[in-house]
Amino acid sequence: MKREDACAIYRALAQEYAADDAPRPFIHFETPFESLILTILSAQTTDRAVNEIREPLFSRYPTPEALASADRQDLEAILRKIGLYRTKAKNIRAAASAVVDEFGGEVPSTMEELLTIPGVGRKTANIVLSHAFGIDEGIAVDTHVKRVSRRLGLTDHTDADNIERDLMAVFPREGWGAINYLFIRHGRSICRAQNPACERCVVNSRCRYYRENQARG
Repeated sequence: MKREDACAIYRALAQEYAADDAPRPFIHFETPFESLILTILSAQTTDRAVNEIREPLFSRYPTPEALASADRQDLEAILRKIGLYRTKAKNIRAAASAVVDEFGGEVPSTMEELLTIPGVGRKTANIVLSHAFGIDEGIAVDTHVKRVSRRLGLTDHTDADNIERDLMAVFPREGWGAINYLFIRHGRSICRAQNPACERCVVNSRCRYYRENQARG
């Protein structure tokens, strides 16, 4: 897709969700440490579930040092509601230990350093950098971003790294931080996995999926 078409999609979605009262970002946090841990925990669960355990988790373990030395069973009990809680308890303790041991208790603010932390891939690193530090190093690709990008024709890839590269190539850097939010909102409200509301989509005229389905009649 040409950059001018991608930018037209961006402008249309930005206008569509300009008055949106959904919280930005979806996960609530107060510090880079909270952003890091909650983003790791958000895998395969809902934002609501993660937001609900934020207060009990950080009231008990407010610092990387405290979380790194958390009692495993106590931590698992706090995380039990969000699924995969045993694995996630292990992962966030390891992440907190890395922040303490490798970065002096401060969450790093570069992609290269974040990727050395256990449980952190490019999606998590992009989210933490953008939300906690205002740094747009790339575009976080989750399930919604992947689906919307492929349907629109912005990418033909199925893996997150190549999808991210395709999106970075067609969207100006100043828009990278908003792409994740806009595509998630659009994926949840219109471009759903099942029964997408194509007739109500503000970018259907530029959508490959819509054109192909029209052609099939």
